[in-house]
Amino acid sequence: MQSFPTQSVATVGGARWNDPAQMVGVDEARDRILAAFAPLEPVTMPVADALGLVLAETVVAAENVPPFENAAMDGFAVRAEDTVGASPSSPRGLRVVAEIAAGYAPDATVTTGTAVRIMTGAPMPAGADTVVRFEETDEASLGREQVGIPGSTIGILREARPTENVRPAGEDVPAGTTVLTPGIRLRPAEIGLLAALGRTTVTVHRRPRVAILATGDEVVPSGEPLRPGQIRDSDSPLVAALVRRCGGDPVLLGIARDATDTVRAKLRAAGDADLLLTSGGVSMGDYDVVKDALRREGSVELWQVRIKPGKPLAFGHVGDKPLIGLPGNPVAAAVVFEQFVRPAILRLLGRTDLSIPTVRARILDRIENQGGRRHFVRVRVDPSDDGYVARLAGGQGAGVLSGLTRANGLLVVPEELKLAEPGMTLPVQMLDWDLG
Repeated sequence: MQSFPTQSVATVGGARWNDPAQMVGVDEARDRILAAFAPLEPVTMPVADALGLVLAETVVAAENVPPFENAAMDGFAVRAEDTVGASPSSPRGLRVVAEIAAGYAPDATVTTGTAVRIMTGAPMPAGADTVVRFEETDEASLGREQVGIPGSTIGILREARPTENVRPAGEDVPAGTTVLTPGIRLRPAEIGLLAALGRTTVTVHRRPRVAILATGDEVVPSGEPLRPGQIRDSDSPLVAALVRRCGGDPVLLGIARDATDTVRAKLRAAGDADLLLTSGGVSMGDYDVVKDALRREGSVELWQVRIKPGKPLAFGHVGDKPLIGLPGNPVAAAVVFEQFVRPAILRLLGRTDLSIPTVRARILDRIENQGGRRHFVRVRVDPSDDGYVARLAGGQGAGVLSGLTRANGLLVVPEELKLAEPGMTLPVQMLDWDLG
């Protein structure tokens, strides 16, 4: 993997470290990260478990769907020629010879002057070429007790056309048709179609296992009492939820203290994970030992990215596993996840469209963007008469997690725009929209 020129923390001064000209652009960083990822190997699994996964085989219909000609409406199966001239004032009387319910084979034949009472989905009887709906017969007015039962005479109130209200065999899918091709994401519709074709298993790219490690002496699990100077671990549950939402299986490794050996031991516990994620420990702080542990375990670089929030980012490999080191502040971690981790997971899943659903919205607030970085602003997007509008969703600090709960999008302020004025239209990445 081609890498960026990297300088050690010891030789990089603070001014140079914060110089946007020395930072990596968001798009360039994303491209470099994605170059290390490819779709995971295909696996065969039950169709019912494959929702959201990407198909890795060609699916050809082995049979017709539906498998036989059947009634599309409740009514009477008849010969269309027996209804010629029928009207409410001049009904055509036909003798009812049988009744067919869905799920049962017909045991009667429709001949001249006869009809079979039939339910939706039931196989068409031999000799019939159309179905007249109940409401177009005198059964609706006279009642089934007098007409409609075998041996009675039903009055047809309008002229029917051949094949009307009849579904032919293979109307949906003819046998031999290629119905699904590799690369398709399986939605509920595709799951239903596979079941209709008689498939119980399907070959897909499997879900990636994503190991998540929080770091820091100050971090404790939720539910434990806080001592002075400690904070609860919100990063692990947050990142795990983000992983799960975009299709991965999160594996929580717990919290590593600020000691190189501890971090290395936790990373080695990742087992068969396909991707490693850490939070915290990748900035310029003296106690940020994660970068040192990562470099001892593999080939990892520490980048400064032109992104706000979330400037520090680590990327590389621990053994043969790719690793992305997220910032420690939860909002920064979420923003960086959306820009870099989400597309990596989608690529592992075999997805080709890695973009976040994006709209353009008219902003209602004044937004400053000093520092030459691409600013992802938490906003609330709502429709209006002239398109979408976006307003700030509370405080924009990298640790203000409550603001993220009020946001449904990330407004993208480009690096070169120092001030976004109310009324301007800018792109917004929609966080709550379907990732499919």
